[in-house]
Amino acid sequence: MTPFNQFLKFIQDREQVRIMKEAGGPPPWTQDPILQTYSFCNVQREHDKVTRWLALNWRGAHATDPDLWFAMAVARHVNLPATLAEMGYPVPWKRKVFVDVIRGRRANKLTAYNGAYMIRASSADEWQDKAHYLAEAVLSQLWKRRETLRPKTGETLEAVHQRLEASFGLGSFMAAQIIADVKYVSPLREAADWWDFAASGPGSRRGLNRVLGRGPKDRWTEQNWREELAKLRTQLRDHFQVMGLPRLHAQDVQNCLCEFDKYVRTLNGEGRPKRKYRYEGLLRA
Repeated sequence: MTPFNQFLKFIQDREQVRIMKEAGGPPPWTQDPILQTYSFCNVQREHDKVTRWLALNWRGAHATDPDLWFAMAVARHVNLPATLAEMGYPVPWKRKVFVDVIRGRRANKLTAYNGAYMIRASSADEWQDKAHYLAEAVLSQLWKRRETLRPKTGETLEAVHQRLEASFGLGSFMAAQIIADVKYVSPLREAADWWDFAASGPGSRRGLNRVLGRGPKDRWTEQNWREELAKLRTQLRDHFQVMGLPRLHAQDVQNCLCEFDKYVRTLNGEGRPKRKYRYEGLLRA
């Protein structure tokens, strides 16, 4: 099987898992032992658990809030619905509530964060803890600059991404995650590059290398990575139509590449995903 066909099959199999699970079929929902054992993000990011919670509880209810982007910045630094529900919608910015909720959960031996995204490290000498660091060094500074950072009518996703990624504590990957949340409401819903914008991360760079038959550590420039991603999306489009799969925007394909890298690393014995798949309360060993 060619690397491209392997990638295509991974997408098809992962989507089939979602469809069968949501239809109420009994697990396991695939014969692939890796997909049976380990947890992988959905083909479409909008189907992931945290994204669904955010869409239902924050994005839908506050779709017209010009600072919804800031709420998504808070959300993706925490990425755990239980914590987010406890602190409530964070606009206007409630720094003390943010810190108190996280510290309270930790004091009560409850999980405060979901570690799906890597957060920039901070110096223990400068900050009391992670909650204080995020509240003061990252989120409060974003809030102070909210009028400059807000998405504007007529802007592209790329333009907003460039502003956000220059902010301390965000960088390209986290800025793109925020955009992936707010692109479903105005004004970014009308952005000219809605289907085509994506920013690479370490996993998606390795994943694209694997699909193209390159070494997983081969280097990319961002421009070259985006050009090859566009070519890959064109290749996928015709196959998706035949297979009955939905059209994927560039950020979803970027996410699939990251998950595919995890899959191939597991297949090759190079590593394995952090999380195992939970079947209705049963953790597969």
